[in-house]
Amino acid sequence: MAVALILPFILDGYTTYRLSMAGAMAMAVLGVNLLTGLSGQFSIGHGAFFAIGAYTTAIAMNHLGLSAYSAIALAALVSFIAGFLFGWPALRLTLIHLMLMTWGLSLVLPQILKLEEFQEWTGGVSGVYLDRPDPPDWTGLTDDQYWYFIALIILVVFFWFAGNLTNSRTGRALAAIRDNQIAASPMGINVAMFKTQIFGVSAMYAGIGGAVTGLLTDFVAPDSYGLFFSITLLVGAVMAGFRSVWGALMGALLVLFLPGATGALPASLAVPPFGFIVLAIIFFMPDGISGLAVRTYRRYTQGRKPG
Repeated sequence: MAVALILPFILDGYTTYRLSMAGAMAMAVLGVNLLTGLSGQFSIGHGAFFAIGAYTTAIAMNHLGLSAYSAIALAALVSFIAGFLFGWPALRLTLIHLMLMTWGLSLVLPQILKLEEFQEWTGGVSGVYLDRPDPPDWTGLTDDQYWYFIALIILVVFFWFAGNLTNSRTGRALAAIRDNQIAASPMGINVAMFKTQIFGVSAMYAGIGGAVTGLLTDFVAPDSYGLFFSITLLVGAVMAGFRSVWGALMGALLVLFLPGATGALPASLAVPPFGFIVLAIIFFMPDGISGLAVRTYRRYTQGRKPG
């Protein structure tokens, strides 16, 4: 936290802005982690919930007259409801069918947002611009610094909530469902309700990430939230480690900065190194970078114990 509070004062504006984007992306990656790592469900359609959060924010500000901060709260609520309603019929599906259903959602939603019937609200193919508020004069912060701290506050609050959820009675019930759903039900666990609720919570995290990202970019467009974006979130979750909360931030940093780092290479070589890095992480660190960090820390601390 000390490093996070100092960074915007020693970095340039663009890097501070990119870190804010990483914080927003980490929210969505954490949503995937909660869904897959905690409950054992699988989704390649979280880009759709990300889009729901972004468009809810845009519509709330442009048509309902809400402030940016109220719009973020509304985006969280709408995304949770959308995830809950989507997760309810998905309970009857196997893992493969759930994957196909979320894949279909990531393909369908951008096309719905482009329909002329909704163009007044969504802007159609052209998208929608957002008027991000300026920082209050009393803060003395630049625009990039101010929104960095807004993203940081949201990130800390919801990461704290995710950590408590993981270590709570609800988290243990979801872990039991993940490990053996048939055995969990006779133990008194309401499998349907728990799986639906975590789907809603996971979608809420993605929606908050979409809301903050939309405000940071001042623009939302349907083509930004297609299938490839959903796969990017999944890649971030895999590299971070599905069962890690804090690792979601590392996953977001990797998917945002690694392509840019490989982009410094010639065009014919830019993408393969990124693909090889992902393959290497999956092969050598099946539980992600966070899993490797935890194992290294435990080995180090155990090695220092006397006897």
